[in-house]
Amino acid sequence: MIHEFIPQLFDQSQVAGFQFSEIDKASIQEVIADLDQGMIRVCQKQADGSWLTHEWIKKAILLYFKISVNKSIELSKDINFFDKVPVKRWTGSEGVRVVPLAMARFGSFIESGAILMPSYINIGAFVGSGTMVDTWATVGSCAQVGKNVHLSGGVGLGGVLEPVQAQPVIIEDDCFIGSRCIVVEGVHLETGVVLGAGVTLTASTKIIDVTGTTPKIYKGRVPKNSVVIPGFETKNYPAGAYGVPAALIIGERKESTNKKTSLNEALRDFNLSV
Repeated sequence: MIHEFIPQLFDQSQVAGFQFSEIDKASIQEVIADLDQGMIRVCQKQADGSWLTHEWIKKAILLYFKISVNKSIELSKDINFFDKVPVKRWTGSEGVRVVPLAMARFGSFIESGAILMPSYINIGAFVGSGTMVDTWATVGSCAQVGKNVHLSGGVGLGGVLEPVQAQPVIIEDDCFIGSRCIVVEGVHLETGVVLGAGVTLTASTKIIDVTGTTPKIYKGRVPKNSVVIPGFETKNYPAGAYGVPAALIIGERKESTNKKTSLNEALRDFNLSV
């Protein structure tokens, strides 16, 4: 099975002087082509709600870099690039709206119904149907973005290839990510989360639920339907007390079958800038 062969090949390739055979190269290219067509995903949601990262696919991507060579990629007589990985070519049959200057690298997958404004999607990433990737937003390598998500202008979703066991950034269905938000280091946003403009989430960022009488702290995960704004936590240092960036859960988006109505209510109720 190819999912067993790839890890073996990855280990062998770490030895100095290793040479890839034509069969090796064909196997690696097969995995990347399957990624590109959405037949496999780097990370998938399980029945119990957890997410499983397929290390062997990330290893295949790293091997793909090794067997590929830099070459000129011509988009027009005036625009070209020099890289190992080609960009996706669109025929119109994919059902994706691609605004000029939107770039998706080969090995990423964008479902039918998605809209790509001028933006960038890296290899291994997945973007679900109905999702808008707005202007200058970036979806990093292996990041997983669900259905009906809005990534506002300038949003940055971090990418991760190494270590291969690391979970990528996960944005589940129906999330709204405000302008210039940064989500990196495998942070997981559950269904329906709303991030106000400028929220930064790393693996170590404290995500503080301030809706109760006592704060509840999360790290690396934002619970379902949370409404989040930028915040600060005061910490004492030898030189004095200073504010350290944090994120504040200030409320919960209402459950609704009409997700757009639910979102509009959340933005109005919490006076949220996005």
